[in-house]
Amino acid sequence: MAGRKQVPEPWRSFLKELDERATEETRMDCMGGFVVTVLYGFSRETSDLDVLLIAPQEQRMPLLEHGAQGGNLHKKHKVYLDYVGVAKVPENYEERLTEIFVGDFKRLRICALDPYDLALSKLERNIQRDRDDVKHLARSIPLELEILKERYKRELRWQLGNPEREDLTLKLWIEMIEEDR
Repeated sequence: MAGRKQVPEPWRSFLKELDERATEETRMDCMGGFVVTVLYGFSRETSDLDVLLIAPQEQRMPLLEHGAQGGNLHKKHKVYLDYVGVAKVPENYEERLTEIFVGDFKRLRICALDPYDLALSKLERNIQRDRDDVKHLARSIPLELEILKERYKRELRWQLGNPEREDLTLKLWIEMIEEDR
């Protein structure tokens, strides 16, 4: 899944304009429906690009002001950046990022969570769309359930406000994936 991907519209135009706004090389760590659809091929609508990190920090506010919901780019392209800096993700996710759209932008480096980290980032919210995304990842990658469980236990569980509830959610997700297979 990694490597050279084409940037679909309207994201291409949106990201090109954000790239022009950046004043130095800037990494954006992305997650959510954008990554599930663009990188992992799930066919569903999404109008936001969930961003966990924009680095260096000096680039965050200018890019968000320009690209956030209600901003100029949102009005023009009908898509927007959604900064989700407080999302719960496995602690070592940065070691497993995949850069997508390599070479398409002068300054932006668009990086995506790996499929296990992406799935686990959806655990707390656990709405139907999240479960559908996880089922798609489980089919298309396919996810190895032992890796999912181990990463949850080692890198995510300790961060959660209600780990017992999320233990149950993960158990139900694994049953859902096994039933789907």
